[in-house]
Amino acid sequence: MTPSLGELVAWLGRWSAGRGPMYLLLAARVRQLIDEGLLPPGAALPPDRRLAGALSVGRTTVVAAYETLRQEGRLVRRQGSGTRVAPAALTPPGEPRVTETSNPMFLHLLEPVDDVLLLSCAAPPSPPPALAEAYARLVLPADDLGYHPAGLPALRTAVAGRYARRGLPTGPEQILVTTGAQQAIGLLTRLLVAPGDGVLVEAPTYPGALDLFREAAAVPHPVAVGPDGLDVDAAIRVMERHRPALAYVIPRFQNPTGTVLPPLLGRRLVEAAEAYGVPLIDDEVLSELRLDGPETWAGAGAGPETWAGAGAGAGAGGCEGPPPLSAYGTGVVAIGSLSKSVWGGLRIGWVRGPAPLIARLARLKALHDLGSDVPAQLVAARLLGDFDPIVRSRVAELRAGHDLLRAELARLLPSWDCPPAAGGQTLWVRLPYGDGVSFAQLALRHGVAVLPGSTMDALGGSARMLRLHFLLPHDTLVAAVRRLAAAWAEYAPSPEAEAAVRPAALNAITV
Repeated sequence: MTPSLGELVAWLGRWSAGRGPMYLLLAARVRQLIDEGLLPPGAALPPDRRLAGALSVGRTTVVAAYETLRQEGRLVRRQGSGTRVAPAALTPPGEPRVTETSNPMFLHLLEPVDDVLLLSCAAPPSPPPALAEAYARLVLPADDLGYHPAGLPALRTAVAGRYARRGLPTGPEQILVTTGAQQAIGLLTRLLVAPGDGVLVEAPTYPGALDLFREAAAVPHPVAVGPDGLDVDAAIRVMERHRPALAYVIPRFQNPTGTVLPPLLGRRLVEAAEAYGVPLIDDEVLSELRLDGPETWAGAGAGPETWAGAGAGAGAGGCEGPPPLSAYGTGVVAIGSLSKSVWGGLRIGWVRGPAPLIARLARLKALHDLGSDVPAQLVAARLLGDFDPIVRSRVAELRAGHDLLRAELARLLPSWDCPPAAGGQTLWVRLPYGDGVSFAQLALRHGVAVLPGSTMDALGGSARMLRLHFLLPHDTLVAAVRRLAAAWAEYAPSPEAEAAVRPAALNAITV
C-alpha cells in the first residue's frame, strides 16, 4: 500500500515533538512506520520537496532523513523512480490486517508528549463535582449478574425519560446504552454498512465518524455545510441518486462549524430520507451546549418555527431551539453521550431508535463487550435525574472559554477569520493563506496541537481551516494562543503575509 501525502503526514503524527536534530526525529518516525508494516516493502514515499512542504520543514531535513534510512537499508532511492521502502526492509510481511487510526485527534491522545498544549481533542478537562459525588453515593446491586448488553434498565429508563421531557415520547426498549458515542456510531456502521456501500456525510464533519466509515470500506458521499448547516438540496440529490446505506449528520451545533440546521430544512431532510429508505443518524452529542442568547430559528426564507417540546423541562439545560430530527419521523436514529456535557472519562453514550433496530444493535454489542460498565451506568442514571444544573454549569464555562479564545486570537492573530460559535466546544478558524496541515506541523514544534480542517472533510476541502477548542483553563488558553502566534510568525511565506501579524503581538509573545 502506497499512502497519499495526506495519509503519510497523518501517520507521522507528532514526529517533531522530541529532542534532537529534526532529520533524525523524522527518520525515527518513518523507521517506526516501516517496522510496524504501515509502510510495506515497495511503498513509494513523497518527493523531498512535497513532503518538506507538507511538514513545514526545509527540503534538506527530508533529504537527510531519507538518506539516513537509505544507509540503514530501509529505503531505496533511484533517479527517476523516486524513494521507496526497500524490499528487504525489516518489516512484517504483507500489509496490516486491521485498520488503524491515523487521525491526529486520536494520535495526540495515543502518543502524548510533555509540554504540548492540546487544542485538538475537544473534551472537558476535568470532571464536575457532581460526578465525584455520584460515585461517592454509588450502591452496587446485590443480586445482579452485571451483564447488560442493551444497557442497565435504570439508565435506559433515565435516558428515555430525558427524551420524553423534550417532547419525544420514548420507551426504554428504544434506548441502547453504549460505551460513548464513538461506539454508537461504530455499531450502527457495522450493522448497516457493507464494504462498498455509500454513506452520506457532511463536509466537514466529526473525524471519528469518518474513521469508522473508512474502516467499513464505505464510499463517502460528502455534502457541503454552509451558514445554515447541511446543504439539504444537495443531500436529497445524493439520496435520490445513490441510495446510501446511511446518512450521518450533526444538525445542531455542527462539529466542527458550529452551524444549526433550520427546522424547515430538518423536516425536509427527514422526509427525503424516509422517502428514499435511507437510515438517518442524528448526532446529538453537542445539542445541549448552546452558547448564544435567545434564538429565533427560521427555515431558509420561511418564518420561524417553534417547538413545544423545547420548553418542556429541557429549557433549563440549554435545549431551547429547533426540535431534534427525531421529532419529524419515527425512523430517525439519534446518538447521545455524556462525554461533552459531563466528562470524557465517563464512557456513557446511547442510541435512540425504533425498538427492532435497538434489539439488533444489542445483539451486535454483545459480541464486542457484553455491555458497558455497570458502575458508570448507575452513576449516569443518577446524574440524569438532576441533569439541568450540570449542563448550565458546563455551558457557563464554555461561554467564558469561547470569549477568551476569540479575544486572544483577535489580539495576537488578527488576520485569522474566527467567527463566534452558536454552540458546541470549538471555533472553526480560517487561515488567511497556507494550509492547515503544514501549519499544524509547525505549531506542534511550538508546543501546541491543533486539528487541520482537511482531516474532517471528505470533499478534500477545508484546507485553510483549523478546529480549535476552548475547554482548557484560561491561563493555558492564553499560552496556547501565544504559541500559535509564534508559529504563525515563522510560517509566514511572504512579506505581505508577515505584515498581517501585528508587530505589537509579536513583541508580546513568550513561549
